Amino acid sequence: MKIVILGAGQVGGSVAESLVSEHDDITVVDLEPQRLRALQDRLDLRTVLGSGAHPSVLSEAGIEDADLLVAVTQSDETNLVACRLAARMFNVPRRIARIRAADYLGNDKVLGEDGFDVDLAICPEQILTDYIVKLVEFPEALQVLDFAHGKVSLVAVRAYGGGPLVGRPLRDMRKHIPNIDTRIVAIFRGDRSIVPDGDTVIEAGDEVFCLAASGQIRQVMRELRRMDRPVKRVMIAGGGNIGLRLAHALENEYSVRVIEHNKRRCELLAARLGSALVLNGDTTDEELLADENIAEMDLFVAVTNDDENNIMSSLLAKRMGAGRVVALINRRAYVDLLQSGQIDIAISPAQATIGTLLAHVRRGDVVAVHSLRRGAAEALEAVVHGDRASCKVTDRRVDEIDLPPGTTIGALVRGGEVIMAHHDTVIRAEDHVIVFVTDKKTLPRVEKLFQVSAGFL
Repeated sequence: MKIVILGAGQVGGSVAESLVSEHDDITVVDLEPQRLRALQDRLDLRTVLGSGAHPSVLSEAGIEDADLLVAVTQSDETNLVACRLAARMFNVPRRIARIRAADYLGNDKVLGEDGFDVDLAICPEQILTDYIVKLVEFPEALQVLDFAHGKVSLVAVRAYGGGPLVGRPLRDMRKHIPNIDTRIVAIFRGDRSIVPDGDTVIEAGDEVFCLAASGQIRQVMRELRRMDRPVKRVMIAGGGNIGLRLAHALENEYSVRVIEHNKRRCELLAARLGSALVLNGDTTDEELLADENIAEMDLFVAVTNDDENNIMSSLLAKRMGAGRVVALINRRAYVDLLQSGQIDIAISPAQATIGTLLAHVRRGDVVAVHSLRRGAAEALEAVVHGDRASCKVTDRRVDEIDLPPGTTIGALVRGGEVIMAHHDTVIRAEDHVIVFVTDKKTLPRVEKLFQVSAGFL
């Protein structure tokens, strides 16, 4: 597949890195030569210097025979114009645009065929907001992901000493929760991934990925760690686009306080929010945090545009008694360094966003993709088509499928029924199958399993 990516920032760079590792033909376009050099130094791809809104630059990038345009520059207008040019001048089959402005989002006249011909509009700020809201709803989790329109949940938790299942083999799970069918699809112990079986013993500190019907996931989590008290009070550091969206999403259900250093922005926040309290000040001001009773906060979320500010304010909030702290961190090296330390959850915006985009890049009928463990692993939802002769998974038992090492079929949804996958589960056409992949290098092999041969009608 030939893909042209406009924008070499955090999102564009992460998309390029994910796809290059899967042997796609990638060209990246950007206005900043240093960004392009940085990508070329570590990835096998082609770069073009220039604006993605210019036809000559798109031609130089090879847009004429591209299969997909991914426009993820910082400018909505550049992304929209590029999609329009790609559709009308160069007949590119699929076009994805990163859009931030609410005026554009959800407006079919702007994004549709009569407008800028965008097949998929992604809004990173909204994706991140939804991601953090899930963490508020499940305060014990490191990551919460939905599949099959919310019917199935995948939750990552850190096992603690004293949990009912910690120190015991996984086969004991059925004795503890006999009425619930669940799967532990992966365990990460430090940087090492473990493909679980019935004899696998969970140790304290393991990062465990549990898959279950959404209504039963809390009972599964109780087997691995103590349940934290429900979140009631939230403090948000940063009143930018993400801070505003997050406060708006939470203020009706929780007590919310927002700290923003820019006074004019505070006035805008106060006008747009209802019950949330807006404070003008520095998020690293110890006196301000003390005055606002940081020790009584169940959750502190740092979402400013400055990584260092987010790190320092989160560390300070934790030291002063905040129950749990979450920091938004753009630099991946910082995320890996800080995760599971004093900062409870470090979120990489690019990795949290990329799944929505990758679902439209994967081969086969892939309807959802989620990046896990800061991009180290991936979970995807694929729809099965064809028959036994035309597809390598249709009408086969799970143990008959030639899965690559580190790949687990966790569950499937048939009609409205959630079925946990075991070795003798038979996969049928039109099933939604949830697959967990710990080694991303095997993703092309996984995708091919779900592809239907050309002769099938």
